[in-house]
Amino acid sequence: MSTQRQIALLRGVNVGRAKRIAMADLRKVLGDLGFSGVRTLLNSGNAVFDCPAADAAQSALRIEEALVLKLGVPARVTVLDAHQLAEVVAANPLLDLASDPARLMVAVLSNPADRTRLEALAHQQWQPEAFALGQWAAYIWCSDGVLASRAAAAMGNLLGDAVTTRNWSTITKLHSLAMET
Repeated sequence: MSTQRQIALLRGVNVGRAKRIAMADLRKVLGDLGFSGVRTLLNSGNAVFDCPAADAAQSALRIEEALVLKLGVPARVTVLDAHQLAEVVAANPLLDLASDPARLMVAVLSNPADRTRLEALAHQQWQPEAFALGQWAAYIWCSDGVLASRAAAAMGNLLGDAVTTRNWSTITKLHSLAMET
């Protein structure tokens, strides 16, 4: 049976005091689900793993259920396969504008249909910020930081917890981890 490399992004984990998960526990939960080669990045719910070729949405649902059943932590999970993550990295149209990778945010869509809901934001003027859409993600240049970003706030108002965001540094580290053999 062929395997597929997937990347799980847990929303809101280890941010503040709520939804605390040790990365060792996350690795165990993913291993117990039958995923292999499980590696985590940072302490914020980012995991790379191999699994039998499976739909990313199905993997996300299985992980969400296991987090509640085994750890008592409800969290939205977005899963991309390694090829989708590579496309997210390659398609970033804001690299020339962004001067700080910590302020360049990548909002990975849980449901690709949500992209349609964000199209109007891509046509608005956000200077000095910027907002752009790719196939699997929205890209937001938060020139004055995420908390001050009008574009990030507008996206959050539209999608709520249906999207999870990582900065460019984290996305590129995940991509490197996913490309390792």
